[in-house]
Amino acid sequence: MAEKKVIIVESPTKAKTIRRFLGNDCTVVASNGHIRTLPKNDLCIDVKNGYKPKYVIDETKEKVISQIKSELKGADELILATDEDREGESISWHLVEVLKPKMPTRRMVFHEITKKAILEAFEKGRDLDMNLVHAQEARRVLDRLYGYTISPVLWSKLSNKSLSAGRVQSPGLRLVVDRERLRLTFKKSEYWDVKATYAEGFFSQIESIDGQRVANGKDFDSETGKYTGSSKVILLSEEDAKGLAASLKKSDFIISDIKEKQITQRPAPPFITSTLQQEGNRKLHLSARDTMRVAQSLYENGFITYMRTDSPTLSQEGIRAAREAALALYGSDYVPEKSRQYAAKSSSAQEAHEA
Repeated sequence: MAEKKVIIVESPTKAKTIRRFLGNDCTVVASNGHIRTLPKNDLCIDVKNGYKPKYVIDETKEKVISQIKSELKGADELILATDEDREGESISWHLVEVLKPKMPTRRMVFHEITKKAILEAFEKGRDLDMNLVHAQEARRVLDRLYGYTISPVLWSKLSNKSLSAGRVQSPGLRLVVDRERLRLTFKKSEYWDVKATYAEGFFSQIESIDGQRVANGKDFDSETGKYTGSSKVILLSEEDAKGLAASLKKSDFIISDIKEKQITQRPAPPFITSTLQQEGNRKLHLSARDTMRVAQSLYENGFITYMRTDSPTLSQEGIRAAREAALALYGSDYVPEKSRQYAAKSSSAQEAHEA
């Protein structure tokens, strides 16, 4: 008789996708995120006892916990397949603390929801990474200490209980205030130049007049707006530029020199979380939240790798699959002999997940 295994993931969508790859002896259920939380009406941090949090079961998750406990009856193994990051590891730890399983328990981790990745992860396993659990808990404690001690000060000073302080939002607000102060000190300046567009399909821009360079944006201080050009630089006014353009319309233009050079254009590195959000906003006008919501759905349905990462590194399996696809679609002329390798620029990058 086959052993019954219960696998817990975070979302119902992910559970549905993974269920397709595994046999009938595996039951896949979703915790729908965290099952325990800190109560809202108190600090719930024992400051005198090592800053120990006082967790309670989320009222909205009692039905989920009952369902999981029911599935665990008669199970031979519990597999915790939450995301391999601080939050995912913490969710797994809280599940163990609440469920108190009597059967063997292990972590199952993967970075993409494909049949191959899931089956490989299913055959492997590891213990809970308590370093990740402690890291998440430290952030949670800091959030509570910061918010619950500073927010009341805002309420009393500004008579507005809709305001709040936080570990992330308060420093973020400081950055916004600093930039706003710079904006207020900025003095508007302007410069003019002259461009010519030709019927042949190209354009030119005036660079100098009688040997003197024409001022451009680089001749102004980016923070104050003050003009910093020397006396050897000509700063054109609107009247100057329009008069110059009018006189040049009657002139003949000659191409005096043509220079050709080869340039190397390298592809952009694979997405990390921040660059994915930036491109989502730049090209699709999506907010960071909307970009991550769409990415979460794509990940849970098996279309992309895990979207919360600070590393542009690609797995060898992913590189090999991409090269094979490019070779089949475009031929060997478009596939280099060696694949590009990417590494995180920041020394503090966790690199727990690939791009």
